Amino acid sequence: MKVLTFGTSNSKNSINKKLAFYAAQQINNADISLIDIHDFEMPIYSVDRETEFGIPQLAHDFYNAIGAADTIVMSFAEYNGSYTSAYKNLFDWTSRIDMKVFQNKPILMLSTSPGPGGAQSVLAAAQASAPYFAATVIAAISLPSFFDNFDLEEGVVTDKTFNQSLLAAISKF
Repeated sequence: MKVLTFGTSNSKNSINKKLAFYAAQQINNADISLIDIHDFEMPIYSVDRETEFGIPQLAHDFYNAIGAADTIVMSFAEYNGSYTSAYKNLFDWTSRIDMKVFQNKPILMLSTSPGPGGAQSVLAAAQASAPYFAATVIAAISLPSFFDNFDLEEGVVTDKTFNQSLLAAISKF
């Protein structure tokens, strides 16, 4: 199974990228393609830019990466209760190619943050809007207090409840 995996932060040390990769590794026989949205930075979307210059190749590359995957594991970072600007911009450009950005792929949506909220606000927003963008959400799981529940040296989640929920979600693929 080809699994596209990413965190929605453009931080080089993204905890959401670490969480998404951990989750993808739990899928049996996964061929994991781990991308960094930092590599997809583009000018801020505007209709004027689109009219003048067209849709950037990086948006096409992201859309094609989604298309090549059998499933997606993504983890949302939360900035001020919402999407990161890097992800929102990438998503906005990609949606101009096709509003069905996720191309009817099954998606495991995750989120985490250093605090106890675990980025649940953005996760709820992403899950609620997913059907409009042709995403089949198999589960949406938040990991609170990342640094208390993730062993950075081993690269594993230590929270048993999260891991049980993750394994239950993965069984749906």
